[in-house]
Amino acid sequence: MAGAYEALRERLRTISNIGKAGAVLGWDQNTYMPPEGVHARGEQMATLARLGHEMFTAAETGELLNAAAEELSDLPYDSDDASIIRITRRDYERQQRVPAPFVAEMRRHGSESRQVWVEARRTDDFPSFKPFLQNTVRLSRELAGYYGYEERPYDALINVAEPGLKTTDLERIFGDLKREQTPLIKEIAEREQVDDSVLHQPFDEAKQEAFGRMVVERYGYDFNRGRLDRTTHPFEIALAIDDVRLTTRYDPNFLSMSLFGTMHESGHGMYEQGVGRGLEGTPVARGASGGFHESQSRLWENLVGRSRPFWEAFYPELQKTFPEQLGGASLDTFYRAVNKVYPSLIRVEADELTYNMHIMLRFELENELLEERLSVQDAPEAWRRKMDEYLGVTPPNDRLGILQDTHWATGLGGFPNYALGNVFGAQIWEKAVGDNPGIPDEIGQGQFETLLHWLQDNLYVHGRKFETKELMERVTGKPISTEPYIRYLRGKFGEIYGRLS
Repeated sequence: MAGAYEALRERLRTISNIGKAGAVLGWDQNTYMPPEGVHARGEQMATLARLGHEMFTAAETGELLNAAAEELSDLPYDSDDASIIRITRRDYERQQRVPAPFVAEMRRHGSESRQVWVEARRTDDFPSFKPFLQNTVRLSRELAGYYGYEERPYDALINVAEPGLKTTDLERIFGDLKREQTPLIKEIAEREQVDDSVLHQPFDEAKQEAFGRMVVERYGYDFNRGRLDRTTHPFEIALAIDDVRLTTRYDPNFLSMSLFGTMHESGHGMYEQGVGRGLEGTPVARGASGGFHESQSRLWENLVGRSRPFWEAFYPELQKTFPEQLGGASLDTFYRAVNKVYPSLIRVEADELTYNMHIMLRFELENELLEERLSVQDAPEAWRRKMDEYLGVTPPNDRLGILQDTHWATGLGGFPNYALGNVFGAQIWEKAVGDNPGIPDEIGQGQFETLLHWLQDNLYVHGRKFETKELMERVTGKPISTEPYIRYLRGKFGEIYGRLS
């Protein structure tokens, strides 16, 4: 390959290594680092972030991009090499607008703020976290200003996570969901409620972990290229295509938390393990967007992991693992329990039908904070009001309210991905099953190869080569639509709760 492009790839590999070293420090902070190490860790991560940013935004990177683009001008648009140049240029032009000291400040703040959040959440102490959230809002506003926007500051932030989407796109999608899901939630609330007591018993944590590991390994998550650890708030982190790590958390008296949390994170992990190897060491070597990443975690957690065929295959094994707790519970009882619809306080424990309401609440509050229509001081009460309005439940304290998520310790603009993931996942699933009608039967036999290989070939391999709307067209042949997701919800919950209007 031509000289300028090879020089560009070498420079990108160095920048990637700096970023991945910072990611290792972040993984360690969230798993094994002693609490008193937070200040030093913040400085270390800030230094690496600054060095990587300075190298990426330097004039030499731009010169290499121009020379490489000229050398490879005849390559097709969707080739790996042409895509690496195109996406790197997009990132380069955006990041050039952000001063390196500001990047270091954000990383330092995120490291220290997250540690404060952990303690504030544990002790229900919003006042201790308040100045850090105020700084998060300030830094997010400044970042949006550096990136630039024509209409609303959220446009600048969402375009990083979902290239090509704007706030108005999100409001349209969320409006469709709210219009369809709100009456479904209300109608189901008036039906006879599902008994999920079978899930609320003592479950040995070591056995929970072993069963969860077995499931995601059967899915196709490669433990030779990954691992599973414990943390306060579950996450997946990709340190390389061959080093993709998962974390989860356990409740000794509630089975669903770790079981479905582990499935969820494995969806992220398999996505990263499936990125094309030719993209390694470049900005293109990761999931296409936040929404597409969440589409995979939600697909493997819900469309697969909460499906009746899945439990036809795996429930006998779970009963053997927990004979006292589950030996007398039928498959139907368990299936209905893991799919119970009930408005809850905690987003990560929300059922499929009410989950999006949690995201809409956060999306609306983020916009109000960014546009200075809401103060941080008043945010906890605004949270409580919206929870009551959307879900009919009111948090009794801030630990179960505004302090429940880690995201606002580091920045604003990430929550829409979760609801988009539900929409994208259902659309992708519908296409995969349309192309391979035998997938549900295979899942009923504990087999996932057809589904995983289809996802690898049609989505995972591309990394970040395409923008959000463009990639959905390529994967499914259709523009982004909420209709497959609504069909899925109506079909599934109509079967569980009876025909829905």
